[in-house]
Amino acid sequence: MKKRIFLGLALAVMTFHSVAFAQPRVAYQVSFENAAHHEATVQATFTGVQAPVLEVRMARSSPGRYALHEFAKNVYSVKATDSQGKLLTVERPNLHQWNVSGHDGTVRVTYTLFADHPDGTYAGVNASHAHLNAPATFMYAPALEQAPVQVKFIPPTGANWTAATQLKPEADPLTFSAPNFQYLMDSPTELADLKWREWEVKEQGRTQKIRIGLHHQGTDKELDEYTQKAKRIVTEAQAVFGGLPTFDFGTYTFIACYMPATPGDGMEHRNSTVITSSRPLKSGMNPNLGTLSHEFFHAWNVERIRPKSLEPFNFADANMSEGLWLAEGFTSYYGNLLLHRAKVTEQKAFLGSVAGTLNAVLLLPGKEFFSPVEMSMQAPFVDASRSVDPVNRHNTFISYYTYGSAIGTGLDWTLRTRFKGITADDYMRLLWQRFGKPEKPYTLPDLEQALADLTKDPAFAKDFFQRHILGKELMPYETLAAQMGLAFRPEKPGKAVLGWEQLQVKDGQITILMGTFRNSPLYQAGLDRNDVILAIDGKKLKDRKELDSLLTTHKPGEQVALEVLQNGEPKKVTLTLAQEPELELVPLEESGQKVSAEVKARREAWLKSQAK
Repeated sequence: MKKRIFLGLALAVMTFHSVAFAQPRVAYQVSFENAAHHEATVQATFTGVQAPVLEVRMARSSPGRYALHEFAKNVYSVKATDSQGKLLTVERPNLHQWNVSGHDGTVRVTYTLFADHPDGTYAGVNASHAHLNAPATFMYAPALEQAPVQVKFIPPTGANWTAATQLKPEADPLTFSAPNFQYLMDSPTELADLKWREWEVKEQGRTQKIRIGLHHQGTDKELDEYTQKAKRIVTEAQAVFGGLPTFDFGTYTFIACYMPATPGDGMEHRNSTVITSSRPLKSGMNPNLGTLSHEFFHAWNVERIRPKSLEPFNFADANMSEGLWLAEGFTSYYGNLLLHRAKVTEQKAFLGSVAGTLNAVLLLPGKEFFSPVEMSMQAPFVDASRSVDPVNRHNTFISYYTYGSAIGTGLDWTLRTRFKGITADDYMRLLWQRFGKPEKPYTLPDLEQALADLTKDPAFAKDFFQRHILGKELMPYETLAAQMGLAFRPEKPGKAVLGWEQLQVKDGQITILMGTFRNSPLYQAGLDRNDVILAIDGKKLKDRKELDSLLTTHKPGEQVALEVLQNGEPKKVTLTLAQEPELELVPLEESGQKVSAEVKARREAWLKSQAK
């Protein structure tokens, strides 16, 4: 009897010893038995667990998104077993965590994932595909974040699925690996009957592969055109920085899904990007390529030229950064510029996109409240975040995408006109050499110092950051445009408008569909969302055509009498009409002005292809 007890104790000690020193590993298996109803079955196996209680979590945020998304809300039917299949005790101390105890060093957690939003942040599963953003899909164990990871996908019976992902391919075509948790969480996957295109890029004695894995209902001819244009965009981006990043495993993958009812989105990752849209290539070629251009530029700017405030990314909380005016804004600027340099868009369309950006910044009142740095820090409130109560962001916020793009335009024009032979391309290339290649995260002072070193003018760099980045002062866009050979002028001079809000003209009533802007005539007249204009100068207007016709009889600055219904009560107000605010950006020649050879050459150098 004593010998048996002793033997049992010895086995227990040996088991504990093996658990304590077992190699930590994480393995996932994802299957789709109920894909028609948007469900996936996920099995997560954690090996080499040393603590008596294993904490397992779902992420609350996702790379490239900064708000909380609470991915645990789509997880249910959770159970845990040990290596022998024994059911383990599972407790849930909070909404996004499960504590598993009683294990033997191995914990196998199985759960059902509901997935019906296939964009860059969430996951979507149906009979045709599985679109899996990793934080929305995989439970993880903080204690095993450095452990190597294996992921195996099992498609529905009869499905001809391949996988587009930046995960490392293994021998089995649907099995992949990641070196650790952070890489896994940054690695989305699209499983479907994908159409593939790929090409090699050779530079500096190195060959890397660029791939497109596309889920769509279009033709091979459309995909071939898309691929050829994507190649040109890749080349133009490469020219800005002087070379491609060193992609892990030698490959960069465009993961694209252009299926009906697919939410439009783009999301950057270290060696891939997700591009989703309901627009097919037949009607949405250029808009879809616009997203591709933006996201590919991120392979340098934000994936490797990275703000220190986002390192490491926190999957358990919101992520705030002061640098998104550069990370997202300059990427937006270059996304459009590269489309034109790659001859995907015409000059008129490109100048129209620049004018649209500048118009938004000039018109929106948010710049009175926050600087570009402060706008960036609000990302957790606005970047795909969701709230029920109305907010006043139309008056207090300008997207750091838009604001930063306008800054990128203004800085590029300033460098080209003030400093001989220096452009924003040179600034981005310096940031790449200084922070991107060595993967050394930057701070705001680092960015200012780089501008000072590039221009050899520290006073200019300090002034630029103080006034335009930390401060709220806009750059002199009209003057800069003229120095670039462009006229920045009213698109419809003399046209009178009630305001720049969305209006619905229906059944003889004009309804204000949104909160009014502080600098709008409607706001100044005391009107706001859901107020109804019944008559203008005593005239009832049955449709938009009658409203437009009436406004042509007035000039900006004139007053009109409005009969309105506000909170159910009729009232009369006086409104002062404003000039239609939209400005257009056109070559100076089109406005009847002469352009010097020097200015024309400056404009052409900005717009032309930089590829060698």
